[in-house]
Amino acid sequence: MVRKNIPLLVLIAIVLMFVAAFLFKNDLNHLISEKMKQQAGTDEVLSGKTWVDSLFNYSKNRQGFEYSLLEFKSSGCAICKKMEPELEKVRNAHDKKINVVVLNVMNPNSQNVMNYFGISAVPTQILLDHHGEEVFRNYGFISAENIILKTEN
Repeated sequence: MVRKNIPLLVLIAIVLMFVAAFLFKNDLNHLISEKMKQQAGTDEVLSGKTWVDSLFNYSKNRQGFEYSLLEFKSSGCAICKKMEPELEKVRNAHDKKINVVVLNVMNPNSQNVMNYFGISAVPTQILLDHHGEEVFRNYGFISAENIILKTEN
């Protein structure tokens, strides 16, 4: 009798693991992201920081943006495709207050920046303030309205 129930118990355990992974996916992504940042070499951190500071520190470079939204994506990602119209809405909102930058994780030139930010999943959206400091991070889909709300806080 016990042998007959083993497959059912295994199935229940697998389903519970998937449910737990779904419920705690942001926490898991955050944990992995922090580990990746810790493992990034000094050169990667410095080049990433220099890149962010030169392009997105609007208090230094005097561009007219208040925020930057960086999206890390992959070409074959279905959720990334679903994000494209949302990013376009953000680009067109608030008199260009938000600079939207899309970075493909398959591009070798994006590797230092990915390591700097600890990108562990795609799509990942990172909102930077006008000093180039991270103020919000999201893994997966997020609506344009929710992104814009984050800039109003």
